[in-house]
Amino acid sequence: METLWNSERRLTAIGRANLSVPARQALADRQLTDNRVILDYGCGRGDDVRTLKRLGCTVNGWDPYFSPEAPLEPSDVVLLTYVLNVIEDAGERRTTLKRAWELATSVLIVSARLTWEKSKVRGQGFGDGLLTSRGTFQHLFGASELRAYVEEVTGTRVVSAAPGVVYAFKDEAARLAYLAQRIVPDAEWLASEDTTSAIAALVDYVERRGRQPRVEETPRATAELLAHLKPGEVKRLVRDSADPGAMAEGVRRSTLNTLLYLAVELFNGRGPFSSLPLSIQLDVRAFFNSYREACQRSDRLLLKLRDDGYVRGAMNASSVGKVTPTALYVHRRALDRAPTVLRLYEHCASIAAGRPQEWSVVKLRHQGRAVSWLDYPDFDKDPHPRILSSYMVDLQSLETSHLSYAHSQNRPLLHRKHEFLAPDDPDVPRYRRLTESEVKAGLYERPHLIGTEDGWEAELVRCGRQLRGHRLVRRVAD
Repeated sequence: METLWNSERRLTAIGRANLSVPARQALADRQLTDNRVILDYGCGRGDDVRTLKRLGCTVNGWDPYFSPEAPLEPSDVVLLTYVLNVIEDAGERRTTLKRAWELATSVLIVSARLTWEKSKVRGQGFGDGLLTSRGTFQHLFGASELRAYVEEVTGTRVVSAAPGVVYAFKDEAARLAYLAQRIVPDAEWLASEDTTSAIAALVDYVERRGRQPRVEETPRATAELLAHLKPGEVKRLVRDSADPGAMAEGVRRSTLNTLLYLAVELFNGRGPFSSLPLSIQLDVRAFFNSYREACQRSDRLLLKLRDDGYVRGAMNASSVGKVTPTALYVHRRALDRAPTVLRLYEHCASIAAGRPQEWSVVKLRHQGRAVSWLDYPDFDKDPHPRILSSYMVDLQSLETSHLSYAHSQNRPLLHRKHEFLAPDDPDVPRYRRLTESEVKAGLYERPHLIGTEDGWEAELVRCGRQLRGHRLVRRVAD
């Protein structure tokens, strides 16, 4: 029988109108699916449980104060959401994590509040945390501390899904499948309604992936529509219909994605060939002479990440992003177009410390190895977006930091928006025209003044200009 937690921890259970951040992340990562049984261990008031049920999930919740009589049974997915940080006894904290791990049959999802939230928690030092005026306790974890703690207690290698959220998988193949899901984009299939559209969908897949799919990779409806054709006939139809240039680009892209996956896998722990997801195994067989050759090439890629000169060269040669004396800045929708070593740079940081849910631009430092995800929520609407937050991870120390500008009166802002995007992005012409008109008006003559809201507004006034959307017009007299 479970022993009830006997402190004022119940006061830390807040009511939520929406899913918690960890549950949203797990839902987006396809860990909370309708064919899995979910247990919210320490569910508090049960808001996540109710919302997940409305979304069609099979989910149960147990809590020592709010739902102590609920059954505790092994479940595919166990959520341990903001529980560890409220347990003041280190031994009990460890026992709770171990019990949650024992209950999980597929994956344990652990989340905790992080050290950057210290300004929000008022209290006096107590043990390894803070005792608040309400009689509650908070141990704020460092991002790397949480990851290391879960690894040490569970005895398995974990993946950081987001800041303060880690996944511990019971099966190594499941961990590798999750990595593949994050790194190698799933090939979306066109809808198939008859044989002709099924062949068109197959051709589209082959052009984008660079190889024919196995039956297991093919949507059921498409496979059924093509089942009456002989394999040789299907190959001939694809060969005759596919564009050779598109196929060559698909081969190139899939080869680089496979190398990227294998390099990240080595960073996070590489397994045998048989443990790889089927699609990755097929890519290795299609695009490399052997698994050994693929691993050797990916290992060299990971080594290049340590070479400042090589990384700087890749940044200068990149067709996407804005290069400054200290870093490369790339918009999230252009990141997949960056050189593979730079994509590896960002992925390693995200696996080590978690990529935040909300971000617009990633900053990759030239020297040292640090990645920052910057959130400009109005990037597309605001001609000069204001920053809302920054989350940085140092890959050498795995230390993280978070800055919020939500209450700042003079926030940093961006200029030359088109430089952060890929050249063929549909918004680039409009952004470039704005930049050209601002340069012509003399707004960039004093660059040291325009990096913040107040300085930029002062320059607009000095030059007699104002902005209407993404158009620069003469300032109307007050």
